[in-house]
Amino acid sequence: MSAAPHPMIHWIEEGQERSARWRSESGLPAPKKVVLADDRTTADVAYRLACEGTAMLWRGDFQNARQLLQALARRADHKHEKSGKKAKAAQAARDAKPAATPSEAFHLHRQAQSQRARTLAMLLLPFDADYTVPLRRAPDVKLACNEAYGRGEEAFVASLRELLGLIGAHEWRRTGVELATLGQRIHPHYGVFAPIRSEYVGLVADAPIPPRARLAFDIGTGTGVLAAVLAQRGIQRVVATDLDPRALSCARENLTRLELADKVELVQADLFPEGRAPLIVCNPPWLPARPSSPIEYAVYDPDSRMLRGFLAGLAAHLEPAGEGWLILSDLAEHLGLRPRADLLAWIEAAGLKVLGRLDVKPTHPRAADASDTLHAARAAEVTSLWRLAAA
Repeated sequence: MSAAPHPMIHWIEEGQERSARWRSESGLPAPKKVVLADDRTTADVAYRLACEGTAMLWRGDFQNARQLLQALARRADHKHEKSGKKAKAAQAARDAKPAATPSEAFHLHRQAQSQRARTLAMLLLPFDADYTVPLRRAPDVKLACNEAYGRGEEAFVASLRELLGLIGAHEWRRTGVELATLGQRIHPHYGVFAPIRSEYVGLVADAPIPPRARLAFDIGTGTGVLAAVLAQRGIQRVVATDLDPRALSCARENLTRLELADKVELVQADLFPEGRAPLIVCNPPWLPARPSSPIEYAVYDPDSRMLRGFLAGLAAHLEPAGEGWLILSDLAEHLGLRPRADLLAWIEAAGLKVLGRLDVKPTHPRAADASDTLHAARAAEVTSLWRLAAA
C-alpha cells in the first residue's frame, strides 16, 4: 500500500492562485489560509496572524525570517504575562483555584507546548525539488533534508521551525552523543530517540548478565545503543528489533561504526523476533500519553501499549532460567499517569516475577531546574532496571 500523497496548500501571489505540496514531519495539518510575508512584516502583525491560524509564506531574507521566528517565540512565551492591576487580579484568581494535580499539570503543560508549536509553525518557507531554499542568505540544507525526507522529488512548503529541527538533527547525527559506557559516540538520526540520558545505558552496562547467556534480544533498539552495550559485554549474538525503518537504518550505521555489526542482527518487528533467548532487554517509552506527532513515539507510549506488550509476551520468549530486563523511569508515577500498582499487576498477570531491581537517579539538567513546570516530579524521578523472570 503506497503512502498517501502530501496535501496541498494554496495562496494568492501577484493576482494568481498558487499551490504547493505541504510537508510536516510533526504531523501538523496543511494551513487553510496562507498569506505572503517578507522583511516588511512586523513581529506584532506576524504574531496576530499566527494566533489566528493564518500561515505566512516567507518571500524575504532567510536570516530575517529566523529573527522573526525568535520574536514570535518570545511573544508566545510571554503572552500570559500581565502588569499592574491585571497581574495582581490574575494572581489572585490563580491563588483561589485549587492546586493542579501532577497529572493536570502535565496535561496543561503539554497543551501549552502544543499550542506554542502550532503558533510558531505558521511561518513557512518554499523548497525547490532538490531542497534548495530560494531565499536570500538561505543556507544549504540539502543534506539535512535528504537525511530526514529521503530523495527530493518535487517542490514543497514547510515551516521554518521544522527546517530548524532538521538542521539540529543533522548536527546531532554529525557530531554524535558521547557515551562513557561505550567509550565512543552514538549518532542518532532524525526522528530516532537520542540516548542523551545516559543513566539508563549505565544500568544495562552494570546489571549482572545471566549465566551462559550467549544470545540476547533488544526490543525497540532505536539507535542500537543497548544492543551495542550487550555486544561489548560479551553477548555473542544480539537480535535487535524495531518497527521504524529510520531506527533500523540508524542502528545499522552505529553498529557498523562501532565494529559490532557482525554480532548484532537487525530485524523489523513489532516487539519480539521469533524464538527464545536467555536475556531480553527493552527500554520502552516512559510516559503513557498520546504523542502529538509521529516523532514523539519514542517518548510517549499511548495506553502503555509497548510496555504491556513487552510484559505480556516476555515469558513466551524467555529460555528457562532466562531474564527480561525492563528499563523504565517512574516519572509517570510521579505525574499521576500510571500508578506503580498497575505495573506490578501487569507483571504478575504476565506470569512473571521480579528477581531484583537496579535504580539510578537522573543526572540531566531539568531534574535540578526549579523553574520547570514539572520540577517536583522530575526531582523525585528514579530510573530502574527491573530483572524479570518467568514465575
